Amino acid sequence: MFEGFTLETIKTPEGDIRVRHRGKGPPLLLLHGHPQTHIMWHLVAPRLAQDFTVVATDLRGYGDSFRPESKPDHEPHSKRAMARDQVAVMKHLGFDRFAVAGHDRGGRVAYRLALDHPQAVTKLATLDIIPTVEHFRRTDMRFAMGYFHWFFLAQAYPLPEKMIGADPENYYFRGGREVFTPEARAEYLRSARQPATIHAMCEDYRAGATYDYEADEADRGKRKIACPMLALWGSKGLVGKLYDVPAVWRDWADSVEGQAIESAHFLAEEAPDPTYEALRTFFLKK
Repeated sequence: MFEGFTLETIKTPEGDIRVRHRGKGPPLLLLHGHPQTHIMWHLVAPRLAQDFTVVATDLRGYGDSFRPESKPDHEPHSKRAMARDQVAVMKHLGFDRFAVAGHDRGGRVAYRLALDHPQAVTKLATLDIIPTVEHFRRTDMRFAMGYFHWFFLAQAYPLPEKMIGADPENYYFRGGREVFTPEARAEYLRSARQPATIHAMCEDYRAGATYDYEADEADRGKRKIACPMLALWGSKGLVGKLYDVPAVWRDWADSVEGQAIESAHFLAEEAPDPTYEALRTFFLKK
């Protein structure tokens, strides 16, 4: 996977971030979801690298990036904190301005990055999400049952850590995870078996229900994403069934395109071809 990419660890002001990068075109940052690592882009990134300088990272707390010390307000695992890491990584590589695409948790980092660092983000693509605060404000039985992990992982330490740690493979990769290639699944599981990673991923969701929610609420109706935005979602997934995805995002961004991909939640791994085409078309558009 990632043939021809450079793999390195980049020191940022707050910790070390694992990074793969390749290409010579405009810079494009790719951010992964839960419980994955940057490996989730392995079927898409090499093709995007034909037109872009592709940078794929492990978010703090995930994969082989640093795991910050937890705090009562969960800020070290917030999307705002994760976004700071990404700005530092891109500056290290020589990019003050760049495009960004994020799936799942990485999508939440991506839109927070666009809100907090508008001078840095030229274009934004999110995969299978709406803003965190919108999920919580619109929660009903269908969302709660389909996304029960949001509420489970956000419970106080150490309940979810102990329950997941008893059998992480069954928790993270039970039915429905056959969409991952054996190589990607092995990489995700290597990381997810580590108690420190389990804790960091729980902290990510605790931050989502507290710090991230409050950051979104502070911006809702007051500040918008200024750069062009593409919202992708899986036509077979819950997000597309519950929400008019572009309509939700138009309350948050000045310019929004929307497209459903024939997929469930893991677009880049379940439907790499249409996901690649949608991202390439959007990011190359003048």
